[in-house]
Amino acid sequence: MGEALAEAEAAGRRGEVPIGAVLVNGGDIVARAGNRTRELSDSTAHAEMLVIREASQKLSAERIGEADLYVTLEPCTMCAGAISFARIRRLYFGATDEKGGGVVSGVRFFAAPTCHHVPEVYSGLGERESANLLRTFFSERR
Repeated sequence: MGEALAEAEAAGRRGEVPIGAVLVNGGDIVARAGNRTRELSDSTAHAEMLVIREASQKLSAERIGEADLYVTLEPCTMCAGAISFARIRRLYFGATDEKGGGVVSGVRFFAAPTCHHVPEVYSGLGERESANLLRTFFSERR
C-alpha cells in the first residue's frame, strides 16, 4: 500500500484527485498509477483502470486472476466492474468512499447477482493516510 500511497501523492502534485493504485502479480509490481483524468481529459483514467490496462498489456492477458490490486480509495462502480472483468484475485483498499464507492458503499457491485467474479476484499489498509491525502487535497481547493 505504500507504493499506492506514493502514486496518490504524485497524482495530487499533478493536480489530480490523489488516488493511487498498484497491481501485484507473483509478488512483483506489474503496474502502478495515480489518477490522470484531468491530464488525459478522460473520465475513465482512474488509477485502477490505468493499472489494469497496463498489467493486461504487459501480461498479454485480459484476465489476470493471480493479481492483487492495492488502491488508496474504495473503487467506484466503474472500477469495480473492471476489477471483476479482469478477474483480479484480491482487492486491498484504504479509505472508504461513502459518496462514490462501489464496493462496500453505494451499489456494492460485487454483491450484485449479475457480478461474475468477486475478488477477496480487504478494506482499511492505509486508511488514515489515504483519507488524510484526500482531505488535505480538497480542503486546499475550497
